[in-house]
Amino acid sequence: MKKKSLPMEVINRYAAGIDVGSRFHYVAIGQNPQDLRKFGVYNEDLKELLQWLKENKISTVAMESTGTYWQSLFNMLQEAGLEVYLCNGKFTKNIKGKKTDVQDCQWIQKLHSLGLLTSSFLPDLATEQLRTYCRHRTSLLETSAMTTQKMQKYLRLLNLRLDVVVKDVCGLTGLQIIEAICSGETNPQVLASFRHSNCRKSEEEIAKALQSNGRKDYLFGLQQEFDLYQTLQAQIAACDLAIAKLLSEQIEADETKKALQAEAKPHKKVNKNAPKNMDLNQLSYQYFDGVDLLRIEGVSYGTVIALMSEVGCEGIKKFATAKQFTSWLRLCPNTKISGGKVLSKKIAKGSNRLKIALRQAANAVGKLKDTHLSDFFNRISYRRGRAAAVSATARKLAVIIWHMIVKHVPYNPPSQYLFMDQKRKMKLVKRIRKKIAKLELKPQDVGFAIS
Repeated sequence: MKKKSLPMEVINRYAAGIDVGSRFHYVAIGQNPQDLRKFGVYNEDLKELLQWLKENKISTVAMESTGTYWQSLFNMLQEAGLEVYLCNGKFTKNIKGKKTDVQDCQWIQKLHSLGLLTSSFLPDLATEQLRTYCRHRTSLLETSAMTTQKMQKYLRLLNLRLDVVVKDVCGLTGLQIIEAICSGETNPQVLASFRHSNCRKSEEEIAKALQSNGRKDYLFGLQQEFDLYQTLQAQIAACDLAIAKLLSEQIEADETKKALQAEAKPHKKVNKNAPKNMDLNQLSYQYFDGVDLLRIEGVSYGTVIALMSEVGCEGIKKFATAKQFTSWLRLCPNTKISGGKVLSKKIAKGSNRLKIALRQAANAVGKLKDTHLSDFFNRISYRRGRAAAVSATARKLAVIIWHMIVKHVPYNPPSQYLFMDQKRKMKLVKRIRKKIAKLELKPQDVGFAIS
């Protein structure tokens, strides 16, 4: 009996598939042997690849997101006007046969020609540049944290228990004392005199903790780590300037954004590692076209800068719905059903920097009291535990942010969030009103004039 063939409809007739590698790129424009070529990774090789695609009238290309090897080729193909699909490698795996580079590129070409591949999310060029600066800054902060830990280690080995008497070794008091130690100062009383006025411990107690054993090898290690710490702090400051310059250039180019003025937030706590030398409250308000994300409780400057660098104002609008946005963040349940039975409702594995920032904001919400989001957090935490509450609140934050940016809906919770100073002021006013009512005082009795 003759086998029946069931051809599938070709969606992308002039499609190519590229298997990206560290040394070679394999390109297929069809399934025949003559439709496949191998190219190098140098710039002239990429130009030759592009010319071959143009000669064969290729209009769309699919490739895997392999490490960072795809970026130069991707940018060149996009600049040439081709439609480029950057695909996750797990969606392009061949289901049978021996795995080779030739078979991989032909399989990608077949899937793409049949319209079975979807492109991954990629931000615009301005957001990508900001992402580079912010990710590099995060890397510098991580290295700086490791350097701080090593300084603490050498201080303990020198029997200088600075970590006991100061809250932060790299704070105002700690850095001055470490600098003096590295300069050769050994007198505990002189070292304790660098105490800042905000330090809780007295000079006498600090002096007791700063009696060194004089080991020169440990002192050398401390000096090396302190020099490295200062270098890293200078690099972080330079990175902050580059971020501020890039954001200012983007805002200055738009007169509408330039005219926007954000509401001051003196109560909003600024983290030690937040970017310096810039007003992120004002910049984020202008960047997001008048959307004030910092009004959301729990959202910090770090959350806002992560949103700006990882997705961007235009990038978040690529998601048609809030559900698609939370799905991309992997903050919604990955429901699996078979035979009408729900097998799993767990959140899909995987993370990105924006998801981490939203989870940190959700964790901060869980520490607040008497707010709309903290009430939601506590309800979930009571039923499912704190870990589930963090994920659920992070998803809720993502939905709120999507609606605020895409639909320009202001944040208006049922119960407004008040900072500590505002709460104290309200309590004071309430107490005064209660006393006035009790004493039956009139405005004239206390010297107030009614206008």
